[in-house]
Formats: sequence, structure tokens, C-alpha cells
Amino acid sequence: MEFSLHRLKLLRELRRRGTVTAAAASLNYTVSAVSQQLAQLERESGTRLFERQGRRMLLTEAGSVLADHAEEILASVERAGVAMEAARSGVSARLTAGVWASVAAGLLPAALARLAEEHPGIEVRTKELAPEETAGAVRDGMLDFSFVIDYSNHVMRSDPLLERELVARERMYVALASGGGDADSLTLDRLAERPWILSGPRSHFGKAVRRACQESGFEPRIVHEVGEQATALAMVAAGLGVTLVSDLGLSLLPDRIDIVPLADPFHRTVSVAHRATATPRESVRLVIDTVREAAAELGL
Repeated sequence: MEFSLHRLKLLRELRRRGTVTAAAASLNYTVSAVSQQLAQLERESGTRLFERQGRRMLLTEAGSVLADHAEEILASVERAGVAMEAARSGVSARLTAGVWASVAAGLLPAALARLAEEHPGIEVRTKELAPEETAGAVRDGMLDFSFVIDYSNHVMRSDPLLERELVARERMYVALASGGGDADSLTLDRLAERPWILSGPRSHFGKAVRRACQESGFEPRIVHEVGEQATALAMVAAGLGVTLVSDLGLSLLPDRIDIVPLADPFHRTVSVAHRATATPRESVRLVIDTVREAAAELGL
């Protein structure tokens, strides 16, 4: 009996996500394609693997046994890839990285240019996700590594399946409409009466900024709640309020904005998250070293 690695991966995702729809979304497939592949896996196994309960597709006892083995098989395949990579005289690999807007615009170009010069055999492709989603995508095998952020007052929960390596430390700045920033620095409490433009309280950035304001003695008066920082900065330029921006976010600045350093100790760090393995992938290690060097050159 032979099983397709591709179908075993779909089985693993189904057990993790609980529904065919969620499994399909996690792997960027259509629901019908996943359903067809799982049906083919069931035919190959010669036994019933699934049973429906409402909108969920539950694994039978045989399905759970196969899913357990799928985890082991897929982990072995990954270890084999790591070993083969280490055995090559020169490192060659194609990696997929999770990024978000400011790291893609502010750090990645310099890092990838350096990587192409120093390690031309390593190709990095990127997938833009919300910062809150990138670590989970690495854990689930959708990405080889991702950039993740922590704020000094709000650190992401650790994951035993992931290793995180610090690559940069960013300062925070106040973004105001042109003509509104005549000070050398500002503390958050000076912005207590200003209208704010900020992402939602469930986002990592939105939660951290709200907490920093509360620690400074006020609740920010948020008049515009937007998810994209580029949008928030455009609204600042139009005089609709203030927001905070990090070093990497400065690459997204439109015209007609003043940037004033934040005097509070509030800051954020950027790390690279990758799956924890007994033998770290050489290609990932080289990418992390290169990103760290590029960040240092940028003053981060």
C-alpha cells in the first residue's frame, strides 16, 4: 500500500483544522480539490477514514491511526531534506518566508540583495500575512520561516515547536500631520487629547499601543480603526489624527508627515521564527545571519 505525501499532508491538516474548508484555506486549495484528494486517500487505504458530524469531518479510528503515521512520515521527510541540504558542498534551497508590509519594504530588499550576493544557491520566496498569523503558518508547515514581532509591553506567547532568533530592535516614532511635530521627542501622555488612528484591539500592534497609552495614564481616543499601516499614515498626512510607527514603517511614509521620536521606553523587536529541529537547516541559518547583518547596516 502506497500513500501520496501530498494526501497525507491534507489528512494532517484536516485533523489540525477540523473541517475541510479550514484545511483547504490553510493550504490555499479549493474545498472541492481537498475533498477529492481525501476521497482518493480513503480509496487507497481500502477502509473508511472519515465520518461526517454536521459541518465537521471526523476521523475514524483507522483515520486517526493513519494521521498519526502521517505526522511521523512528514517529519521524516523534512529531516531527510535537512540532511540532504547539509550533505551538499554548497547550500542550495528554495525557502518560503512569511512577511508583513513594513518588513517586506524596509528590511527584506537589503537582506535579499546581500543573500543573492553571498549565497546565490538560496532562493527566498515570500508570502504576506498578518503579523499575528506568521508564526502559526511556520508551525503548520506552510512556511519555512517567518518574521515575527514583539513589543516591549506585549510579547507573543512562546511555542515549543518553534525557535525564534532576534534580528532587529526598532524604535517607535509619533507620526503627525506636517507642521505638528516641532519637538525633539514626545511622550505618549502628550498625545492624550489627540485623535488616534490605530489598528484593532485584537491585532498585536493595536493591543500593544493601547496598553502603552494606558500605562501612560490615558485611553487613546481612536477615531479611525484601520488594519494597514500605510492607510493609517495616509490618514495622518490628511490631518485626521496621529499614530505610531516603527523604524521599518518609516519606509511607508507619504508626504506631509512629521516624524518625532517617542521618548517612552516603548519599542519592538523583530525575530525570525523557524521550526525547532535537532539539526537546524543550514539554509535557514544562513538567511537569519544575512538578515541580521542587513538590519545592523540599517541601524536596527
